[in-house]
Amino acid sequence: MHQEYTVIEGDFTNAGTASSSVKKTLKQLGVAPQIVKRVVVALYEAEVNAIAHAYGGKVLVDIEADKIHMVVADKGPGIPDIAQAMQEGYSTARPEVRDMGFGAGMGLPNMQKNVDVLNVTSEVGVGTTVEMIVNFV
Repeated sequence: MHQEYTVIEGDFTNAGTASSSVKKTLKQLGVAPQIVKRVVVALYEAEVNAIAHAYGGKVLVDIEADKIHMVVADKGPGIPDIAQAMQEGYSTARPEVRDMGFGAGMGLPNMQKNVDVLNVTSEVGVGTTVEMIVNFV
């Protein structure tokens, strides 16, 4: 099953649209609640990062019998140092994003904690792609 969503820069009102929809689908498919929670946390963090740090992008979700494969690809400034960005508390969020309660520097670390596979690729001035896989067993 394939699902696609569009992420719009600065659209915090709709942050979580993709993760909420995926949650509903996984519940309907009978996926274990603890797996659903991991998927939702990781996908939500990726969505918020694309909204807060980039100029929009796409969320692509493929649900298979034994796993879910998620890709969040944005057009944005890119991440110059992925290892640094993976550190808890490191953030490049603008003050106005932080004022809304986002940008605490937990996005990538929370993704890492909740997925079985995380691949982050980024090119400065082009954008970032976050690929995540959560196994159902």
